[in-house]
Amino acid sequence: MDANDHKKLGKELDLFTFSDTVGKGLPLFTPKGATIKRELERFIVDEELKRGYQHVYTPDIAKLDLYVKSGHYPHYKDSMYAPIEIDDEQFMLRPMTCPHHFELYLSRPHSYRELPMRIAELAKLYRYEQSGELMGLQRVRTFCLADAHIICKNEEEAVAEMGRALDLIEYANGVLGLAVGTDYHYRLSLGDRANAGKYYKDDAGWDKAEGLLRELMASRKVKFVEAKDEAAFYGPKIDIQMKNANGKEDTVFTVQYDLSGPDRFDLTYIGEDGKSHRAFAVHRSSIGSIERTIAFLIEKYAGAFPLWLSPVQAKVLPIGEKHFAYAKEVHEALKDAGIRAELDESGESLGKKVRNAKTEKIPYLVVLGDKEMESKTVTAEGRDGKSLSSTVEGFISTLKGEIAERK
Repeated sequence: MDANDHKKLGKELDLFTFSDTVGKGLPLFTPKGATIKRELERFIVDEELKRGYQHVYTPDIAKLDLYVKSGHYPHYKDSMYAPIEIDDEQFMLRPMTCPHHFELYLSRPHSYRELPMRIAELAKLYRYEQSGELMGLQRVRTFCLADAHIICKNEEEAVAEMGRALDLIEYANGVLGLAVGTDYHYRLSLGDRANAGKYYKDDAGWDKAEGLLRELMASRKVKFVEAKDEAAFYGPKIDIQMKNANGKEDTVFTVQYDLSGPDRFDLTYIGEDGKSHRAFAVHRSSIGSIERTIAFLIEKYAGAFPLWLSPVQAKVLPIGEKHFAYAKEVHEALKDAGIRAELDESGESLGKKVRNAKTEKIPYLVVLGDKEMESKTVTAEGRDGKSLSSTVEGFISTLKGEIAERK
């Protein structure tokens, strides 16, 4: 196993675990792992709201009829949990969000003035992956997807929205420290006209949609590969591909053109002419499955996360017992300021405390001795080895600035 493998580091850093009693492929996040997950979710929701997305909540379960209507059943039957019988009706744990969002759109009529409508959700999804396919957080049976579906007036608007979705993905990747060509690459995933059992039948629509996506990628002047027979059953897509520490490639983020959803759900809007018109739909995941993204970030940073993502941002290390009272003051000041700080009150030597904290890959170690206690200051050592001395307030200001910038 590679030293940076997220399964190894996840256990060493106490980020997540699995339990056979709970079930295979069902991750349990510890408080530290949950902190990373929460920070990623807050980041992407805030960013999407800025960009005109409307965040919603829809149920994790729905009637089987919904997935028959969408075409996902039987296409995804083998990777869906078995139906649940309740009051003579069949329900399913949802494997995707699009039919829920389409039904939400259908709850009332819409005008062309409302479009494009960007419906987003941090959605819990459930897929019964085969046991041999399960792998840490990268392939699980339940995950949270940063999902969205964009209802558009026409093809031109749909393609423009796909471009904006790629802008968001590239921005988010930049914040996460991921670079195109180094950490990820683009794939244009195409259908196969001869495979009528796998893909929605609309040869002309597929030809046009694939051409539009090819033009979009060319206009962005970014390298991409084309992959036949990798599309969604309902349309072609642009996938962002990454490799894990062991060299296996996975799709992490995706933007998809939907040829079938608007017809299956009769998605319409009232145009300027006062008449009903067929809408167009785009599917996209901005930072993908939060679980899979965390796996890649663990491996990218070898567990040494940027300050804003670090489960513990600073550890307060009193040199001796006589410094404990002041250390508690500093610890409380950091926590009150919103800094995720821990206090080491063990009776270990300072050297052992420092070694333990470095093993936990904590960004800042705050060492407090006689000098700091008398002057009411702190001495902090960063992961880069640089040391800084300042007032408690000055140290807090430095950390908050770095967190705000998400360096």
